[in-house]
Amino acid sequence: MKIENWGRFMDGNKCFKTGIWGSIIAAICCFTPVLVIGLGFIGLAAFTPYLDYVLFPLLGLFLVLTFYGWLQQRKNC
Repeated sequence: MKIENWGRFMDGNKCFKTGIWGSIIAAICCFTPVLVIGLGFIGLAAFTPYLDYVLFPLLGLFLVLTFYGWLQQRKNC
């Protein structure tokens, strides 16, 4: 996808909603044992020590995406 088409693909409202939902899901997985229990249930409990290396950057990415979408919404209003 070309850079100039990015604005039409990811407008402020869609970007904001994606960031909010992603942040909520990443926060639930980071701060509650939901993901640890789920991985243990399917036999992948060995991966639990490495979850922080993935989930915290993912949470940060979604928070940045939320902020970007919020700025785009303010700019368009």
